Amino acid sequence: MTGWRLLLTRPAEEAAALSSLLAEQGIFSNSLPLLDIMPIAATDTMRQMILELNQFCAVIVVSKPAARVGVELLERYWPTPPGVKWFSVGAATAQILKDHGLDVSFPAEGDDSEALLELSRLREAIARPDARVLILRGEGGRELLAERLRELGASVEYLELYRRALPIYPPAALQQRIQAERLNGLVVSSGQGFEHLYQLAGDAWPQLARLPLFVPSPRVAELARAAGAETVVDCRGASAAALLTALREHPVPDF
Repeated sequence: MTGWRLLLTRPAEEAAALSSLLAEQGIFSNSLPLLDIMPIAATDTMRQMILELNQFCAVIVVSKPAARVGVELLERYWPTPPGVKWFSVGAATAQILKDHGLDVSFPAEGDDSEALLELSRLREAIARPDARVLILRGEGGRELLAERLRELGASVEYLELYRRALPIYPPAALQQRIQAERLNGLVVSSGQGFEHLYQLAGDAWPQLARLPLFVPSPRVAELARAAGAETVVDCRGASAAALLTALREHPVPDF
């Protein structure tokens, strides 16, 4: 795997942690964050929803930023956490919640909504009349999870805690970074991360589309292929372990 030279595009703090783990495996990486996480100022509606947490049968946290902002609000309004069942899409998000004393369930396999929906504890939590579920997420996230929960009979509400923005970079910054560091693989952790990659690439996208692109899910893989990415590797998760497995299974390009 030591032949890989990867571009990481996660928010700066997450990219630094991933880079450190990759370095332990002898993998070079360079970071160009393509997502700025901007917490949304608490409104009266948000505060009221937090105060009503104990009225939900399940709270689902779909990302690490949602977990971080969510626990800040929780500590502000619930010194003792309410007795509600917590769920997360992945282990890393769950760990943030666990660090704040919350009992969290998450899928052992898979870091996506589809895996979470198969979790028996979640099914049990919503198997009651008038089940209410609260989803903590960023602004404008996917609807699949809510749609499926409604099909199972639950009512679903959102608490949107942050928005994602593309950081400002000079023209051609992406292509120049890849060339200067002789990078031979790209890593994105979400659909919006890929959209920002595509946007920032601009006219250079046809050249960059030749590089192997590591993505976290079939949905993001579909987005990338539709945009012309030639070699898309679905890691089946956004964790470092999922990426490392994909890197082991995929040959380093020889160009």
